[in-house]
Amino acid sequence: MDKISVLLADDHRLVRDGLKTIIDSSNDIHVIGEASNGLEALKKVEELRPDVVLLDISMPNLNGMETARRIKKEHPAIKIIILTMHEEQEYSMKMVRMGVAGYLVKDSTAGEVMEAIRSVYNGKAFFSPQIAKVLAESYREAVTDTEDPYERLNNREREILQLITEGHTNKTIASILCISPKTVDNHRTNLMRKLNIHSTADLVRWSTKRGLS
Repeated sequence: MDKISVLLADDHRLVRDGLKTIIDSSNDIHVIGEASNGLEALKKVEELRPDVVLLDISMPNLNGMETARRIKKEHPAIKIIILTMHEEQEYSMKMVRMGVAGYLVKDSTAGEVMEAIRSVYNGKAFFSPQIAKVLAESYREAVTDTEDPYERLNNREREILQLITEGHTNKTIASILCISPKTVDNHRTNLMRKLNIHSTADLVRWSTKRGLS
């Protein structure tokens, strides 16, 4: 029987090591790759084509929400389980609508992690009890999304927005993304125009409020 293949994407090595130990102890699941940031996760997904991705929501270079969106767009058959430290209502609702199959808080038991992987692989959703409660409350409150200005940004602008929020200079961003500082500046200007934000400080505040840092 083929084992369920899993990619671990988390910026903390201890978390990845712990998850790998848990997963590789089973007979039917194994870890085929690891990533420490969102951009690396996208590359590993393209290279390895795992069945399931365990994805941290807070990562450098590209956050888990944007990483998940791109994975679902490019590889809709891959199942995604979000890992998070907190039960963020605004994130959980958006991620579910995006097509994320599972949602775990990081204090979940080893048994819950394994059950989540098997469940999503077999086409079922899996949410830890804390997340299930948050989702239920969200539906009761009839949460509806108005037009989100973030949706106006293209992929490159979203990458640059996060890197700006993390405090990187244009030169450093250019190095990370392998583009010129001038191109970074052009993207910065465009994204600020689209968001109707007129200073870097306001941009960082807006982005931080969204949880992109």
